[in-house]
Amino acid sequence: MRNRHSKSLATAILASLVACAAACGGDDGIDSDEEARRAYLGLDLSIEKALNLGIDGFNAASSANIPLQASIGDEAGTIEVSGQVDQGASSNKEMRLYVSLVDYTDGPFFVDEAAEEEIEIIYNTDPAELPYLQLSLRDIPDGTFSGTLTGAYEMLGDIEGTATLELSMSGDIEESGAGGIQRVVGTTQVTGVARSGDGTYEVNIIL
Repeated sequence: MRNRHSKSLATAILASLVACAAACGGDDGIDSDEEARRAYLGLDLSIEKALNLGIDGFNAASSANIPLQASIGDEAGTIEVSGQVDQGASSNKEMRLYVSLVDYTDGPFFVDEAAEEEIEIIYNTDPAELPYLQLSLRDIPDGTFSGTLTGAYEMLGDIEGTATLELSMSGDIEESGAGGIQRVVGTTQVTGVARSGDGTYEVNIIL
């Protein structure tokens, strides 16, 4: 009888602990999908910077390897794009690029429309596994482009962990007026998924 009572007591305690974990877990009130959304928001501006740096690299290339292109976060850190572009006289080119972030942050950003809560995230990439940016340029100079950006970003600050992007993009390009090309602003659509932990966030933006 004592063994049966002990087993019942242990079961009751376990059930109580599970209930408490369910009620008290995630004491910051953020579910996993919301965390993924916030993880992406801190990277949002870096997407356009990476695209522009890739195209700058195309314009500066004199061989298959593009010159390293670099910029800075709006508040701190760096973003660099390196890689290769097809050579030859074809009006269609493929670019194979890698994106590096070091202590990158665009500063605090609001996570709600009421501008009541503000957070900041700092991003770094693993030099051994840099996010991959692939671009296909068509009918250069006045044509189109498409591409993908995939890879992992380590986060510090108000959210810690890993953010993973799986994005597709497409838009128009035009002659820059300086012998190169540039994106046509407002025509670039970026779609895909940002992941953080068990959460996902559907990305759909126009640049």
